[in-house]
Amino acid sequence: MAQRNREVPDRPSRRRGQGELEGQVLGALREADAPVTAAWVQESLGGDLAYTTVVTILTRLLAKDAVARERRGRSFVWRPTADVSSLAALKMRRLLDGESDREAVLASFVTALPPDDEQVLRALLESAHATDATGAAGGTED
Repeated sequence: MAQRNREVPDRPSRRRGQGELEGQVLGALREADAPVTAAWVQESLGGDLAYTTVVTILTRLLAKDAVARERRGRSFVWRPTADVSSLAALKMRRLLDGESDREAVLASFVTALPPDDEQVLRALLESAHATDATGAAGGTED
């Protein structure tokens, strides 16, 4: 009887985390000096991903407004419109939008933050409020 569990050489042994591949593709695009093809992205990530996988990830990023594409000849070239942190923030907003009790989700999130992250969040919120107040004061009424 033949053994079914044969090892496949040169294959990654672990699965990527959710969103990890999107981050890698976005990172590769940000390293490029100009818009690039999916084949360029595939090669810059080491070539171990199927071309169709790279195109799928690029298409998902396009739907999230994290990349833009432009037709060049018979294919597309891609460029980033967001960075990895913007993509993570978008994911967080989408998760929050999917919950019926936003206040409970936010409360749970904030209470689980380490003190340093909580301080960063407080400072960012204060800065955002100050910017809103400055912008509102300089605006005009219709």
